[in-house]
Amino acid sequence: MKIEEIHNNELLRWQEFPVAKKGIFLANAAVCSLPMCVADAMSKYVNRATQGDQELLFTPTLFGEIRKLVADLLGCNSADIALIGPTSISLSLVANGLKFKHSENIIYAPDDYPSNTVVWMNLEKRGVELRPIFPSEPGCITLDDIIMCVDDNTRLVALSSAHFISGYQIDIDRIGAWLKKRNILFSIDGIQTLGAIRTPIRTVDFFAADSHKWLLGPCAAGIFYVSPKARELLEPSILGWSNVICPNYVTPETIEFKNDARRYEAGSANLVGLVGMHAAIQMLLDYGLDEVEKTILSHTRYLREVLTDKGYILASSDTNRLSGITSCRKEDIDMAILHKKLSEVDITVSLRQTRDKKFWLRFSPHFFNTRDELDSVLNLL
Repeated sequence: MKIEEIHNNELLRWQEFPVAKKGIFLANAAVCSLPMCVADAMSKYVNRATQGDQELLFTPTLFGEIRKLVADLLGCNSADIALIGPTSISLSLVANGLKFKHSENIIYAPDDYPSNTVVWMNLEKRGVELRPIFPSEPGCITLDDIIMCVDDNTRLVALSSAHFISGYQIDIDRIGAWLKKRNILFSIDGIQTLGAIRTPIRTVDFFAADSHKWLLGPCAAGIFYVSPKARELLEPSILGWSNVICPNYVTPETIEFKNDARRYEAGSANLVGLVGMHAAIQMLLDYGLDEVEKTILSHTRYLREVLTDKGYILASSDTNRLSGITSCRKEDIDMAILHKKLSEVDITVSLRQTRDKKFWLRFSPHFFNTRDELDSVLNLL
């Protein structure tokens, strides 16, 4: 199916994305509504699971298929993918699994989403120095910002692929290439771009993303990419029957981990969630990742243009590093009241606060949203 088909056929759009019939949903950067194909796949699996061992119904072949789909999505090898959600767990595995020397430092952005901040802050008690970056606009971090903070003791740079309020998309390739030349590890929280915008990982060591935002999948089903080189450095910090080799479920004499990214999958998987994530990724690939990105960026540019004309301030003034997120505010409007009024007429957007205590109205439309929906919301503003 093509995106034009659902944009030109409202009944079909409602059928494939039931949330569109209920109202206007522009909050995919928060927690998405499930497409019908994802809900159907999960429902069918749950029903089958009433007839026997639910784990035996989830075959090793299906695990392999999911890893391959994720690898196709990211452009990597399926052996580099662990199926772990939420994002916070994967980022915690990075923080807790690396061995830091007392003098080493981490560069991070305190105004990032808490999942990608608190895990690094917790390392201070282990003697790790934190080097925060506070850009002039939320999340607008460039290579120059990184260069100013790096020294010979920098071990890791941890950033988000796009900021959860401003929507600014960092230049992963440029930053990662510079860090790689200096043997500095690079960790990315990719939840705000994966599924919406092509997210390169060829210069990345660690990449984590849950499926419940732009991937249009369920909560607590996600992916954790670890490059082959980084696997040599990252010790599994959570152990169980799944990642430790236990022939016939007998505890071994010594601990030996699996030799690929499955070494970070300690126990039983979120099977229902993975079924849903599998269906969601397949759907995105079927619509075409390039077409999905093209549609989302078109929505972003249109929102920014009209909101600016209406006198709203945008959280990011940069027009070159766009994602699917657009946040705005007006000094003379109570954004919380505006958010409430929109909710009362079945328009779902997000309300977010920056460190300066200012509230922002955040729009995050996906490819299934239409220009007519955007116009309806913009006219109401």
